[in-house]
Amino acid sequence: MPRKLIYTLLLIASISLIPMGYLYKSTRDVKSKPRIQVVYDMDNQSSYGQQKENDFFADNMSMRSHPEGTVARGQLNADDAFYRGTNEVGEFITDMPVEMNMDLLERGQDRFNIFCSSCHGQSGNGDGLVHRHATILAEGLWAPPSNLTSKVVVDLPVGSIFNTITNGIRTMPAHGAQIPHQDRWAIIAYVRALQLSRNAKIDDLPADTQSALLN
Repeated sequence: MPRKLIYTLLLIASISLIPMGYLYKSTRDVKSKPRIQVVYDMDNQSSYGQQKENDFFADNMSMRSHPEGTVARGQLNADDAFYRGTNEVGEFITDMPVEMNMDLLERGQDRFNIFCSSCHGQSGNGDGLVHRHATILAEGLWAPPSNLTSKVVVDLPVGSIFNTITNGIRTMPAHGAQIPHQDRWAIIAYVRALQLSRNAKIDDLPADTQSALLN
């Protein structure tokens, strides 16, 4: 084969690689503008920002609520006793659905002091700082927080107390969004401990503690 023909073929082969080089480079470069598309797909769909009007829907809201009854994956919360404080027929449960131990009580004390003591007081008497301040203002709209050691609350089923923490009552707001289910039961366990401490008899104490108190 003539040398000139060989050089010509090599030149043509080299030139044919140039488009492929540009194509490879274009897939690796960072661009400031979106690529040109012959067929528009979901990359270029029109969309609405948050809290914007959208006349496609009857309520003119672009942000849609979840359909009623929607359950997130892994959050079926089928245990009524633990997640709602009720039994299978909707009655408030009377027994704690979690194991009672010192770890639970200490966690309950910590959460109680954070979320509850501002109104109910650290001893649960209903004389927290928020209540004292509201009483001084004397605006007439304040419902005093319950004394958690009173017989009324002592006689409440634990499920009823759980429901109050979750959904609120009177001027007490709902805390279901701030306090996880396990922590709500921990708070209830601590409240029960406060009630026992306020209404305990000496016979309820261990023998060695009784001796120390009597001597």
